[in-house]
Amino acid sequence: MRITEGILGTYRDKFNDNVANKAVQNAIAKVGINKSSADNNMTRRHNFVFSHETEKGEITNQKSSGRCWMFAALNTARVDTMEKLNVKTFEFSQNYTLFWDKLEKSNYFLDSIIETVDEPLNSRLVQHLLQDPVQDGGQWDMFSGILEKYGAVPKAAMPETYHSSNTKELNELLTSKLRDFAAKLRDSFKEGKSEDQLMDQKEDYLYFVYSLLVKTLGEVPETFTYEYRDKDDGFNRISGITPQDFFKKYVKWDLEERISLINAPTEDKPFGKAYTVKYLGTIKEAHPIKYVNAPIGALKEAAVRSIKEGEPVWFGCDVGKMLDREAGIMDDQAYDYEATLGESVELTKAQRLDYGDSLLTHAMVFVGVDLDDEGIPIKWKVENSWGDKNGDKGMYSMSDRWFDEYNYQVAVKRKYIDDKWLKALDEPVVELEPWDPMGALAMMK
Repeated sequence: MRITEGILGTYRDKFNDNVANKAVQNAIAKVGINKSSADNNMTRRHNFVFSHETEKGEITNQKSSGRCWMFAALNTARVDTMEKLNVKTFEFSQNYTLFWDKLEKSNYFLDSIIETVDEPLNSRLVQHLLQDPVQDGGQWDMFSGILEKYGAVPKAAMPETYHSSNTKELNELLTSKLRDFAAKLRDSFKEGKSEDQLMDQKEDYLYFVYSLLVKTLGEVPETFTYEYRDKDDGFNRISGITPQDFFKKYVKWDLEERISLINAPTEDKPFGKAYTVKYLGTIKEAHPIKYVNAPIGALKEAAVRSIKEGEPVWFGCDVGKMLDREAGIMDDQAYDYEATLGESVELTKAQRLDYGDSLLTHAMVFVGVDLDDEGIPIKWKVENSWGDKNGDKGMYSMSDRWFDEYNYQVAVKRKYIDDKWLKALDEPVVELEPWDPMGALAMMK
């Protein structure tokens, strides 16, 4: 069927016959679809008061970078550090972990190119590898590998630079150079060079990456001294400590005890199975990404248990859906599109994943939950990393129904997860293709 003048005439008449359409058209023209469709009762449902809360530090700001997953992980970890140092707030260096993430991702990419040199250039796998080899995004297990290998440092030990807070130019240049290196490695393979020779070639390329990162992000400290005043205004100095030892002593996490639960209610991913994603990672020698798919209720139960014990929870979601960014509210009823546009989007969560309408885009931290008299969640308190201008001075409120629809992952201690889901970790891991939606990376700015 083609669009004819007759069809267009029918559409025009149908639109003009509804007198409300003109008012809606004028409103949208002035303020846009979302503000015209906003539910004015939304703020009544979100009073930013919660029955259970954890400790938290001052609001952080990832600025013009996609480091949300790093900020969320470090903001989760700093609560333990604040207790051990006896300080009101604390902030880790996100620049330090960004440096290692870029270097390790570059190494992971170049190794993957060498592993696939005999694949056709136009294969889906090679094109996937070339698409975005060193973006800012990541997942919990990827960051866990960075912490385990490199530890962490206070922000004062490696402050922000222009390019840590504004990563676009760095990412574009580094991506182009990595594609350049990929082309050279594939050409060398065609010329008959061995895998060992390709690895030697890669080592030279990796030095360029290292040099670029030092110039743009600064040198990473091998040891550092940290001076601070505690809650009692007492002066303290930690001298000559390594980043690895700082993390072990002042965070003291057993990273292997922290498990990722995901909620992907699609037919191809049965609940109670452990999954990984091919060619997805940061540190080549680290444990591969692994998470257990479970009903959304299992994620909530684990998060509530953690919060009740005073431990914040890292989580990954599709933050752009039904979000009022200025108000700092995530609510599945934030916008009444049916009232303004005549129809709402009716896809289920599974359909949104299957049809490319939703995936994990952003990581934040649960620092509270509001439970009713029966212990059922009403809303969730969220620590974001977009500065303090929106929401309640940077804190966000999430309705429990929004959690159902748009939250995809939580990382919690093993002890907070029901044993029936942990059994999956002792069974064979299901490998997902690199382009599976559950391989999406949190990187929203």
